[in-house]
Amino acid sequence: MDRTGIFEGSDPFAIARRWMAQAEPLEPNDPNAIALSTVDQFGMPNARMVLLKDIEADAFVFYTNYNSQKAQEINAAGKAAFVLHWKSLRRQIRVRGLTEREEGRQADEYYASRSLKSRLGAWASQQSQPLASRAALMAEVAKITATKGTNPARPAFWGGIRIRPVEIEFWADGAFRLHDRFKWTRNSVDDDWTIQRLNP
Repeated sequence: MDRTGIFEGSDPFAIARRWMAQAEPLEPNDPNAIALSTVDQFGMPNARMVLLKDIEADAFVFYTNYNSQKAQEINAAGKAAFVLHWKSLRRQIRVRGLTEREEGRQADEYYASRSLKSRLGAWASQQSQPLASRAALMAEVAKITATKGTNPARPAFWGGIRIRPVEIEFWADGAFRLHDRFKWTRNSVDDDWTIQRLNP
C-alpha cells in the first residue's frame, strides 16, 4: 500500500496487532498504553492514560472501575477516542468509536489473570472519588483482604469497555515531516471500511 509496506493489508485490526507486536520488545514501559479521551456532560474533554488489554477482530478493549469518571462519561456519551503512540517505532494509531461494556466471561478471565494485590485493589479503590489519605486507602485494602480472601471474584462495578471504531488512522514518521497517514472510516460498525491516504 505504501513505500515501506508497514501498512500492508486491508484489515486495520491486523495492522494494529502487528504494530503492537513490533513495539513490545522496543518500548521500555507499557507498549499498550493509550491516551483515552472522553467528554463530560457539558462537552468538556478529558484525557488520561490507560492500558489497552486486547485488540479483537473488530474492537479494542480496556478495563476499569465502572464508577470512575472515565467510565461514567463513556456510559453517558456511548463513545470514546484514543491515541496509541510508540516513540520507539515513530508510529501512532488514532481511534474514534462507539462503546459497550464487557461484563462476561472475558472480563472474569482477565480479572482472574491479574495479581492478587491488583484484584484486591480493584475492590478497595473507589476510583475518582475523594480520598482522605493514603493510610485510609491502605486500611480499606487490609479490610478487603480480610473479607475477600485469596481468590476474590470480579466486582460487579469493575470490567471491560470495548471500543468499536468508526474511524482508525495509522501514522508513520517520514523524513522531512513527509509522514505516511492512512485513515479507515465507516458510517457504522457494521459497514465496510473505506481507506484513504492523507496528507502529512
